[in-house]
Amino acid sequence: SALPFSKRESAPLVQVLTHEKLRHHMVLSEAVEARFMRIEKEYAARTRLALYGLRTRNRILLYGPPGCGKTLGSERLAWATGLPMHRVRFDTLVSSYFGETARNLQRVFDDAQKRPCALVLDECDTIARSRTEGNDVGEIPRIVNMLLQLLEDFGSEGMVMAATNISGSLDKAMFRRFDEVIELPKPSLREIKRLLKVSLSSMKNEIGLSLDDFAMKMEGQAFSEIVKVVQNAAKRCVLA
Repeated sequence: SALPFSKRESAPLVQVLTHEKLRHHMVLSEAVEARFMRIEKEYAARTRLALYGLRTRNRILLYGPPGCGKTLGSERLAWATGLPMHRVRFDTLVSSYFGETARNLQRVFDDAQKRPCALVLDECDTIARSRTEGNDVGEIPRIVNMLLQLLEDFGSEGMVMAATNISGSLDKAMFRRFDEVIELPKPSLREIKRLLKVSLSSMKNEIGLSLDDFAMKMEGQAFSEIVKVVQNAAKRCVLA
């Protein structure tokens, strides 16, 4: 069936990422990895859990600095559960017409209820800002109230995942609507070493090459920045 679309703009409200396009390899701390694994195991055993009246964690909030794996984490969960990933397009969902944004949001969640998917609200602070900011004309509280209710009523066999870089700007009630709230911080020195090793695994390395010095120089950087540096170094070696 057709994807949900904005009636005023006649444009799709979600972008679909098929299973083969999803990334899923991540380097995480043991504590964060365990939380991801728990979500994936619960989804796999959802029928068995339902026999005991237990509900799986299917409303996930990921937050942390830019470049630390929030988008990748949502892709991983979609890949591991086998669900098609529907990423909300805020460029068409948010409208300048009063009430249109809330109606578009309702269409997106209605579709996710009928068609199980991994619904992703990337940069969710766009529509989930605190209702106490006081610099709006009534539309923001209305949208936030609807989002809170839609999350509360979400009962699909799919998942809904939200991600934000600025968790401090989210409405406080938003955190209570999620089954799992996971912080994705910048990598520790140990995780940087693992990331370097994985990123260079396809290349032949000099005998006795130690990655410790490189890891120490990259301490404090985000995952995406480290991967970019490693890929640039690898490309220089190939071209040379």
